[in-house]
Amino acid sequence: MLPTVAHVLDLEVMRRGLPQVVAGADHLERPVRWVHVSELPDVAGMLQGGELVLSTGIALPEDREGLARYVRELADIGVAGLVIEYGRRYFDTLPRALVHAAEQRGLPLIALRRELRFVAVTEAVHALVVNAQLEQLRTSEAIHQVFNELVVEGAEPAEVVRQVARIAGAPVVLENLAHQVLTHDPAGRPEAELLEDWERRSRGVRPPGRTGHDPRTGWLVTTVGARGQDWGRLVLVQEPGPLPESGPHPSTMLLERGASALALNRLVVRDRESLERQTHRTLLAGILTHALTVSEVALRAQALGVPLEGRRLVGAVLRQRRGPIPAALEAQARLRDFTELAASAVRACRLSALVGALDDEGVGVLIALGPQQDEHAALDAFAAALRRLAAEAARDPAAPAPVVAAGSSVGSVRDARRTLLEATQVADAALHDGPGGRTASYYRLPDVRLRGLLHLLRDDARLQTYVERELGPLLAFDAEHNSQLVQMLRIYLEQGRNKSAAADAAHLSRPSFYDRLHKVERILGVDLDQVESCLSLHVALLALDAVRR
Repeated sequence: MLPTVAHVLDLEVMRRGLPQVVAGADHLERPVRWVHVSELPDVAGMLQGGELVLSTGIALPEDREGLARYVRELADIGVAGLVIEYGRRYFDTLPRALVHAAEQRGLPLIALRRELRFVAVTEAVHALVVNAQLEQLRTSEAIHQVFNELVVEGAEPAEVVRQVARIAGAPVVLENLAHQVLTHDPAGRPEAELLEDWERRSRGVRPPGRTGHDPRTGWLVTTVGARGQDWGRLVLVQEPGPLPESGPHPSTMLLERGASALALNRLVVRDRESLERQTHRTLLAGILTHALTVSEVALRAQALGVPLEGRRLVGAVLRQRRGPIPAALEAQARLRDFTELAASAVRACRLSALVGALDDEGVGVLIALGPQQDEHAALDAFAAALRRLAAEAARDPAAPAPVVAAGSSVGSVRDARRTLLEATQVADAALHDGPGGRTASYYRLPDVRLRGLLHLLRDDARLQTYVERELGPLLAFDAEHNSQLVQMLRIYLEQGRNKSAAADAAHLSRPSFYDRLHKVERILGVDLDQVESCLSLHVALLALDAVRR
């Protein structure tokens, strides 16, 4: 870091001049970028900010207005401080107008009671400045090397966050756009203390720009995203207080470099499946993304021994019931094992199907049924085989069965994408049911409603942005004032916009409840008597529940 005014005053060469702070004593922590010696009263036009100005005062104005203007111009340009030596113009005191102006503008004003060689001061301070700049370059190079290695090695987000916290010596949190913690490193602090009431605390920190500092909390925050799509924030949790008033801060560079590594990590696909599963996954992805033409899919599937043309196709998506969130490597291993388990179930039922991972949590299956095969019997047999194999793998007959969701059958490869997307939506919605919430062996579209659709989209930045746009001001107000306006809005909408019934449900008097509704309208800028506004807010509340999961 650059030397501060206080640091400069403590140098041996400065102490020889018996420095005395006569104004601006509360601002001695300003960084000194350079030292400038000048007697000119209009020197501010030659400065850029951050300089420590040395002068004998011999050419300073005599009148009160001139001295005030001199200080004002220095303060406006952002100088670090003004040092005036006694002996040429002033002997034992500085003009009151000069001292008063410096105190008013918060400009450190130092009097040297003994004559000094200014060149010795400039040499000493400039050596510190150059050393600080060299140290900053060395730090930057070290950070660059660390994160380059992390990117090349394809490090997981948890490792990137750990490195940021290690270098910064402070807790670091990676959150999504809904202010939910994705991964964190407490840097030796109590984990509960760091994460307690995180969403409310995080919502209250909204610095301007992609990277910003909140002096009230001390948090340094930068946005994480790539290719124009933001998906989270990286937060360095520091003690409250401002950053240095000028000069680059190393924590900012560190945090932004970490955010870049996280964004690149999201773009890198690391596939550890078998070659067969990888090929199946490529075909399924080609169907879902239109990356492959219909003829290419059919040709490649035929080559894999899974003929699709002239067959009825049924898309199925498999999800595992959520338990404790595993570590990244463990999650990859579980997904790989789950994919192989699904392939084993397909073979056990003598079905012809493409089987491959669709995302980080689920497996896709595109079943090709022959003319003599019954669709429901095939799905029942597959679901039963999968349950049996999963229980055997877990060595626990009572282990929660995986979710099996199926789309509507289609008659051509061209429509295969539709049945897979439908199955994906059903699978994500089905996870809302407990393991014992359904006796059927698999789920289908009639089980899915709006909640299921929003649950499917819960990790989509566009849905999280929609929630923030619709409810952000109200959530922030609740977080700041510890109020319950979001809950009041939820009750009102759940009661069919019946204010009397809603007041009873909220256990409030009608005037009190009506007053809260009016406050909601003012904060959100909406009219709760308009059906479309209430519909938008209701969808946003359901989406909020989905992203909070």
